[in-house]
Amino acid sequence: MTPPEPNDLYLSPPPWDIGRPQPAFLALAAAGAVRGRVLDVGCGTGEHTLMAAGLGLDATGVDLASRALRAAEAKARDRGRTARFLHHDARQLADLQEPFDTVLDCGLFHIFDDDDRTAYIAGLRSVVRPGGRYFMLGFSDRQPGEWGRVRKLTRDEIEASFADGWRIDSIEPATIDITTDPDGIRAWLVAITRI
Repeated sequence: MTPPEPNDLYLSPPPWDIGRPQPAFLALAAAGAVRGRVLDVGCGTGEHTLMAAGLGLDATGVDLASRALRAAEAKARDRGRTARFLHHDARQLADLQEPFDTVLDCGLFHIFDDDDRTAYIAGLRSVVRPGGRYFMLGFSDRQPGEWGRVRKLTRDEIEASFADGWRIDSIEPATIDITTDPDGIRAWLVAITRI
């Protein structure tokens, strides 16, 4: 089955586009863990980028869905927030040629196959400063049912993916809020430091 084009995912609001940041990332922001220059990969309509901008941080969001990026830019204008949104492939982060202190990933890592994950992690390594942090919220193997191209993540899989050049600080059960189910999606909230 051919995966949908990024723009097609935003023909109507997708379930993960909840109109606010995910509670797990809000908690990170409240705890002061989101700091410095922030990159929101697979930013969609920009809620986490705008959350970082609302903290007064230099915030950039990247996505391949230009329709979502236009919505993100409109939200930034409406909310009076300064943020940058780029049409960019997260598997080619090195091309940004910019360092970041914090990278946020809500729902991107879990859609990649092995080759794309390898490219993505190599790109992360090139843009996250040593000591910088990567926070990922992704589908957990504890979530029942099938979810199309989403690969449910196991702890072992996450640990193996980030074994070289990273320190895994925590892998905690979390929830991804969605519009189609009040219970949300079982997820892992992962905190990783670039070493």
